Formats: sequence, structure tokens, C-alpha cells
Amino acid sequence: MATRTKISKSAAAVFKAANLPADGRVRVVIERVTPELDGGRFPIKAVPGDIIAVEADIFLDGHDKLAARLMYKHADDSDWSEVPMGFINNDRWGSSFSVEKPGLYAYTFEAWVDHIASWQHEVGLKVAAGQRITSELKAGAVFAEGMAGKAEGDDQSTLEWVAGLFREGAEEYNEIQYNEAIRIAHSDQFTELLNRYPERQSPTRFERELMVDVDRSKAGFSTWYCLFPRSASQETGDGGAPVHGTFRDVEKLLPRIEALGFDVLYLPPIHPIGQAFRKGKNNNVVSEPGEPGVPYGIGSELGGHTAIHPELGTLDDFKHLIAIAKNHGMEVAMDLAIQVSPDHPWAKDHPEWFKKRPDGTIQYAENPPKKYQDIYPVYFETEDWQRLWIEMKETMLTWASWGVRIIRVDNPHTKPFQFWEWLISEVKKVYPDLIFLAEAFTKPKVMQQLAKRGFAQSYTYFTWRNNKRELEEYMKELTQSEMKSYYRPNFWPTTHDINPYILQSGHEPQFLIRYLLAATLSSNYGIYGPSFELMEYLPFPGKEEYIDSEKYEIRRWDWSRTNRLTYLIGLVNRLRRENPALQTTNNLTFCRIDDDALMAYLKVTGSNRLLMVINTDAYNRRAAMVQVPTWQLGIADDQEYIVHDLLTGAHYTWKGQWNYVELDPYLLPMHLLKMEV
Repeated sequence: MATRTKISKSAAAVFKAANLPADGRVRVVIERVTPELDGGRFPIKAVPGDIIAVEADIFLDGHDKLAARLMYKHADDSDWSEVPMGFINNDRWGSSFSVEKPGLYAYTFEAWVDHIASWQHEVGLKVAAGQRITSELKAGAVFAEGMAGKAEGDDQSTLEWVAGLFREGAEEYNEIQYNEAIRIAHSDQFTELLNRYPERQSPTRFERELMVDVDRSKAGFSTWYCLFPRSASQETGDGGAPVHGTFRDVEKLLPRIEALGFDVLYLPPIHPIGQAFRKGKNNNVVSEPGEPGVPYGIGSELGGHTAIHPELGTLDDFKHLIAIAKNHGMEVAMDLAIQVSPDHPWAKDHPEWFKKRPDGTIQYAENPPKKYQDIYPVYFETEDWQRLWIEMKETMLTWASWGVRIIRVDNPHTKPFQFWEWLISEVKKVYPDLIFLAEAFTKPKVMQQLAKRGFAQSYTYFTWRNNKRELEEYMKELTQSEMKSYYRPNFWPTTHDINPYILQSGHEPQFLIRYLLAATLSSNYGIYGPSFELMEYLPFPGKEEYIDSEKYEIRRWDWSRTNRLTYLIGLVNRLRRENPALQTTNNLTFCRIDDDALMAYLKVTGSNRLLMVINTDAYNRRAAMVQVPTWQLGIADDQEYIVHDLLTGAHYTWKGQWNYVELDPYLLPMHLLKMEV
């Protein structure tokens, strides 16, 4: 007969040597959490009022029941709030919480073996099998007493009464209390109490605290208008030449831009422009006397990124513009281009911040076959990178001190990811309401990484998604993949850099279509101001660029001119403000419509239900039957209901799922239907 070896060491030492877990009674597993960006490396994004829906696989060994809680708190809170998680299917659990204010929120999970719910389930099975459960009632009394020890007030009194009832019901020949105890054990009241005062023995806490970065509301819903201040003057000089505009000229345009419904006025760089290698009209490498140069050739003897181009006005003039714009319901967005003219003070004071050729000269910017002789790109692999980073931070803090709270970043994909993560985080510690927009047209994963690193909004491929299939596939990627948690698209039909081929014919219906798609698919969109609304279309031959581009010369626009597009812009922007369904992007559901050019999509927020139907064929009338997802809207298959076209004022009586639509692009290529059910 074997004898047990006597342990001479203390039990604690033996357990430590055995490499045992901290608590071997932990039985629940939590995994496959969504949303969870790159294992929790990056936060997801939200704006105040958003509901954060989360899910996780949560399971345990054996047949016991489990309970799970979603836990969350704002960075300013000391205590966690928690909400129960509900079973979905196949060990998948879910819950949600609302974010109410800007800042960082944390969320995580806790789950445990729910011995009380397991007891409740066991009691139900035995009662159904006709078994007497006096022993189980005694166990239930112990559970109820434990719950009462954590409760207060009426709940405590109720649980003490339940514990007594269970003990009385367990007594022999006490049938009335016995039957009442069984009823109470399965009552909604007792179930609610056991969820309120759970017995958390050896809980599993999810290994990470995941983050939600909550920006102010403007990050989720904004309407941008881009203009070059130097083209804002309505005067002409000698020979009819345009006069250089000023910030005061821009102020005169604010009532018009406000009437169109825009709330962000975006200005390309407003800094001094260099003289060295200044570009001329249409990107000519030689400029003629008096030509203004490219605003992106930043810097001269008058200063760099924290100086104001004197022909636009003074810093006080710019601050005045910011204040007046605010009175018109607009914020002014500045353009950050981290590059310099050869005349920029940095080129003289910090030559180590620029890459040099073998002959010692600084390498100008190139994007073959394009050459930008008037621009030096900043070299982020410089040995003096720390000073460079700090300089950029101080520049952003300076802009913010002027009153700027929105920054559009030019070509962020050509600078290091970790730089952006650091810069955005650092300046938001001082100005947490700053919003950064990434102007990056590059590889998908690079654009996505920029969003993860802190950019609140991002440019997209919308400009080149033209037909129904392309648009639907792209929108599903943006709104149904992981991207919906962190990538906020900002749709631009054109920019001052891009004149897409689809609009180079100048065909008016095409402009209407592209505008309507941008303004209703995305909650954030923008237009290249007078150029787009006046439907400028002539390209530089063979390129997706404008001839006589405003980047290289001062333009004089007819600011009094109106057309169907300007009317539509004003109307749709008003509808965007009035309809919450148009103020978010991810509430998108595509509807079946059997035509390869007709698109139909539903947007629902609360009781606000909108159905958009748009003809992407700018040249032909299209007609088809559209399937309304009545099951999603609570409409019976035989029920009649009214749809109100908010663009035309027309009302239609529809019935059930399938209804007829017809759109002529020469009349109006879109329905914007409000479901009045």
C-alpha cells in the first residue's frame, strides 16, 4: 500500500512552486470581442449620444448558467457603470452603453458562474419532473440571505422575506408555503433581484480595458465649403484682372455661404508664399511678374506656418473672420501642409530638417511625373526629429490659440504614423475639441491607419466610385466592416486638386447626382466651393485637374450666380439639419431594386425614416420596382402608407414592400422620401 509523502515545506511555497494560477476556480472564458481594434491598441470613435454596441463570446465548462456585465466609464469617472449582457446565440453575448460627453471612455467585461440562476434552473427542472425540492429550497434561502446582505431598503426587506419563505416551504407538511416558495423562485421579481445583486464568485475580468474616443458632435456631422480667400474679391483691376482678395472680402461672402447651409469654411494655406521657384499659371515652372504663386509653397522672409500672408490681411483680420463666421454658424478650418518654400525660415534655421542630395542641395518634392520645385518636403528621419515634432506641436497650439478648432491635413500619409498619433494626442490635451481631417488618397490600409492614429475624419475613394455596384460595395465596406468603428468618411465630389473624369463633360445631371450621393450617403461631406456649385468642368488636357486652376492664379467668381445645383445644395443642407437620419453614416441599409443604375437606400434614426432612390445614369430615364424593408419599419405587407418627397413636395401612397419608382435625370435624378407611417 502506497503511503503519501509528507510535505515539509509550507503549503504556500508548494503552491507557488507548482506554478498554479491565481484562482483556479475561475471557469468563464471571454474572447472575440467586437469592437476591438487591433487587440485594443486603438480606440473606436464616437460622438455624444452614440450607442456603443458590443459583443463577445462568453462561455464556461459544464452546464451551469453564467452572468455577464458590460462595464464602462468616462475618464473623469472614478467608478464603473455596468449593464447586463444578454445572450444572442452560440455563446455570443451582447450589450450597449451610451456615451454622453466628449473625452475617452473605457469599457470591459466581467462574467462569472451564476450559481443562483443555475439553482433556479435546476429547481424548475425538478418541479417539472414532479420531484419534491425541500433541500433545494434550503439552498435557495442561503442564496437569498447572501443577496439581502448586499441590498438596502425595500430590496433588503423583500429578500429577507424570500429567504424566510424558502425555509418555511422546506418544512414538512407546509404545502402552502412550499407552493408559494416555488412560485417566487421563478417569478420575474426574484429574477430581477438576483440580476441586481448577483453572487460574483471567482469572476472572469476581460484582460483589457478597451477605449472609445468621443469627439464633439461636429466630427460626426459637418458640411464643408472650400474657398481660396485670395479669390474672394468681387472687384477687378486694370484690364479686368482679378483683385487679390482678403479676409474682409471673405466676410462679405459669409451670408451667402450660410444661406447655402454650410457650417465649416475651409481655407487652403493662408501663410506667406515663397518667391524661389514660384509656379506660374497652370503649374508653369516659370512664373510671370505679379503671379501669386501656390499657397502650398509656404514661407518667405515674412514668416512661415505661424505667419499670415500680408495680402490677405493681418492676424487680427483672420481672428475677426473666425469670430464673424461663428456668428453665421460656421467654423473656420485651416489647412496644415507640412512642407515649405525654399524661402521658409526653417530652410535657413533648420537645414537638418530637409533631405539633401549628394551635392549638398535640398531635395525638392516630387511625385513622378510631377515635380514641385517650389516645395521642400520635411525630412522626418532627421536626427533632429524631436525638435521638429515639438515645432509642429507649437504650431498647432498657436493656430488653436487663434480660435481654430478644425484642421484639414494635406497629404498626411507621407509623414510617420507615430508622429500623427503623438501630435494629435498632445494638442488635444490642451484643446480637446480639435478635429483633424486626413486628406489622404492612397493605399487603403494607410488611410485606415491614419484614422486609427487619431484623425477624426478622413477623405475617401468616393470621388472615384461612380456606378451602382462600386458605390454599394464601397459603402458596405465603410459601414458594415470594422471600419465603421473608427473611420469617419468625409465625401467630396471634387477638390481643388481633383477634377474627376466623370464631371469633365460639364453635364448638369451628373453634378446633381454626385452632389446628392455625397450629401445623403455620408453625414460629413464637402464641396470645392464656387468651382463645384457653378459646375466648372474644363480639365487640364489628359488629367484629373482643372485648367486655369485656382491653385496657381487668382480667380474672379460670379458670387451672385445661381442655378439648379445651388438651389439643390441649399435645400439638401436644410434637410440634413432637419432630419437626424442624415446626420449619421452607419445607419445605412441598401434596398433591392432590379435596375443596374437605380440605387435605393434607407436611413433610419429613431422615428425619422428616409428612403433615397437615385438614378446613377445621368443620361437616361430609369424605372423599376423598389423593395421597401417593411419588416424593419413595422409595416404590414398589405398596409398603405404615405411617402413624402422632401425635394419636390410630392406625396405618394405606397403599399407593402414593392413599389414603383421612375427617375428622369433631366428633371431630378433622385427621390428623398420621408416615410410617413
